Amino acid sequence: MSIRVEAAAQTRAALVDAGLRLADRFSIAELSANRVVAEAGVSKGTFFHHFPNRVQYLLALHAGFHDRLDAEMAAAIADLPPGRDRLRVAQQTYLDGCRRNRGVRGLLLEARAERAITDRINARNEALADVAAADFRAMGWSHPTESARLWIGMVVEAALLELDQAAASSSVRAALDQYLTARE
Repeated sequence: MSIRVEAAAQTRAALVDAGLRLADRFSIAELSANRVVAEAGVSKGTFFHHFPNRVQYLLALHAGFHDRLDAEMAAAIADLPPGRDRLRVAQQTYLDGCRRNRGVRGLLLEARAERAITDRINARNEALADVAAADFRAMGWSHPTESARLWIGMVVEAALLELDQAAASSSVRAALDQYLTARE
């Protein structure tokens, strides 16, 4: 990779990181290019060089957060066979990652006002459901894909509940575990 390409990638990452930090303090609607460039310490022209419009920036912000979280979850479950324990570890990793990044509320909720982001969320959730379906299949559930989709929705809602409480919720996490132990 050339120095120029590497520098561009670092600048783009710095802009995304700045947005994630700002999302802790401001709503997605308040996340302006001016705030982002001030936080990142770059010019407004640099912002628009990397992101031609706000939607493209929000997509990058959403992807940046979720790609990191997906990597954490993949590492946490790498050595676990499909099944209940793997799902529990994945959901705990997801919830803990969301709590570490309070700005995720905007990415989980507010950003859905943008159709392109909703489409990306739906695609990501479908891909995750395809992976988690193997876990539900291993547990003997007769509708593994649908069960995985519902579980993903519950885990996201649990993350929002914990963000509202500003703490991990043992009762919310117990309810998620209860879903995983349900029998048909």
